[in-house]
Amino acid sequence: MTVQPTAPLAADPNLEMRKVKLPADHPKVKTGKIGVLLVNLGTPDATSYWPMRRYLRQFLSDKRVIEWPKAVWYPILYGIVLMTRPGKSGKAYEEIWNHEADESPLRTITRSQSDKLLESMGNHGGRLHIDWAMRYGQPSIPDRLKALKDEGCDRILVFPLYPQYSATTTATVNDEVCRTLLDLRWQPAIRTVPAYHDDPVYVTALAKSVERHLETLDFEPDLVLTSYHGIPQSYFRRGDPYHCHCHKTTRLMRDVLGWDENKLQTTFQSRFGPEEWLQPYTDKTVEQLAKDGVKNIAVMNPGFVSDCLETLEEIAGEAGEIFEENGGEHFSHIPCLNDSDLGMEVIEHIVRRELSGWL
Repeated sequence: MTVQPTAPLAADPNLEMRKVKLPADHPKVKTGKIGVLLVNLGTPDATSYWPMRRYLRQFLSDKRVIEWPKAVWYPILYGIVLMTRPGKSGKAYEEIWNHEADESPLRTITRSQSDKLLESMGNHGGRLHIDWAMRYGQPSIPDRLKALKDEGCDRILVFPLYPQYSATTTATVNDEVCRTLLDLRWQPAIRTVPAYHDDPVYVTALAKSVERHLETLDFEPDLVLTSYHGIPQSYFRRGDPYHCHCHKTTRLMRDVLGWDENKLQTTFQSRFGPEEWLQPYTDKTVEQLAKDGVKNIAVMNPGFVSDCLETLEEIAGEAGEIFEENGGEHFSHIPCLNDSDLGMEVIEHIVRRELSGWL
């Protein structure tokens, strides 16, 4: 017996055009839209003492960032750190501040990434809304999530802009998102972007950014350092995968570039406090390379989606000075992907993938 294939059910062409008829006294609601929220680490509102103190207090009181018991950490934080560090950090921010817009480069770049993403993806007839927020500082995650909800976004993709997962970065963004949902009666459906440290589009973009930058130099680096923000060794020993994610990103970059371990090396920067952090340390490595007779190096920051204090002041500035003061001759900082064509290709690729089934 021959079985005839079953014809598919005809789609109703008017399905999406139908409107639900609500009673006249029903509260006005907006639904059916999709939101994307890009989230970066954070930024102070200004470089003076009190804005810096507010920012540092929020950042350094996060239990994901500093895991010490409050009874131990808070006397140090409020008695020493918040009395002395705002002034020092403010001076560092002043060196890289976007004075034209009166804001940090991180805020400038993150806003541009959001704008360019909307431009490249389109708003899909008003269904897609793209916004940005900071985990610490303004605009805040609660404010922007609620704004998307008010626009009728009942599905929201949250994109922590950290390629390598760490509890100190990605997890604390997710924590803040969940805290915000606690205050909402009608919660939107939430998706969060997973780590993309080994995504081929991301790794290839990093490799291309290296090649493009080296073509602009009048010297050839003897080696390139991939400098990632560090975390305490104790966090790694407790199960944080960040260390492994960083090393995998560098290893995959070597494969794309065709370089060996001597040409592309992994280091960690920005340690804070008395604990031992992930090693080798970037500043110590740069110093030792110069003392060992290495004359030309370049440093990049694959873990940072946008240039910020840690890349512009700590690496392009301080690390370069350390290298030259100890005998090095040529030092170059390779910019982050930022809102470049390569950077936006990565962000759009990840967003389109994670919106699958929604858009």
